[in-house]
Amino acid sequence: MIDARLGIGMTSARTRNRLVQRLIEQGIRSEVVLNQIRTVPRHLFVDEALASRAYEDTALPIGLGQTISQPFIVARMTEALLDGFTGESILEIGTGCGYQTAMLAPLVKKIYTVERVPELLKKTRVRLRSLDIYNVQFRPGDGWEGWPKYAPYDGIIVTAAPASIPQKLLDQLAPGGRLIIPVGPKGRQDLTMVTKLADHFEQVSLGAVSFVPLVQGK
Repeated sequence: MIDARLGIGMTSARTRNRLVQRLIEQGIRSEVVLNQIRTVPRHLFVDEALASRAYEDTALPIGLGQTISQPFIVARMTEALLDGFTGESILEIGTGCGYQTAMLAPLVKKIYTVERVPELLKKTRVRLRSLDIYNVQFRPGDGWEGWPKYAPYDGIIVTAAPASIPQKLLDQLAPGGRLIIPVGPKGRQDLTMVTKLADHFEQVSLGAVSFVPLVQGK
């Protein structure tokens, strides 16, 4: 029996390697991140009808008004979050189909992930279990609220864009921790890295991006 994770044709190792090469050309340098792009079976995170496009460097719809992010953006966010990372816990806001979660899972001790669409969360939980990913804890809820119970977090990654950075996410960041978040209205979003220092937050722009909005409320 062929392992579906390995892929064939347009989902094969050769196709994935071409994607990795494109990401290198776009400036992704982390070998750990590139290896995850190569090995995480992105074709299992999209509808079967779109599987042949899974290793294109583009965002794809996953239903319920949501998308799976462009591989370059996933790689960029993951690389920025983990550069020099020495902590254990990550808070993810916007579980979606679970692709970003799967990228991070082997690289950190524990992931706490929040998703406001229960149907999406249910499918993603099953998908990640099928890939033998067990260090993730799931919660349906409002991403603006974070997940106070397990705070503070060594890193926070947000996969939808609020108009401004939610204060509660900053409050849940551990000293020395890093928040990666797209911020701004549609068409004018900026991928932002916020680091919590001893007495202030340091903010750096990582470039223009386009994400679905981070909806507030349940």
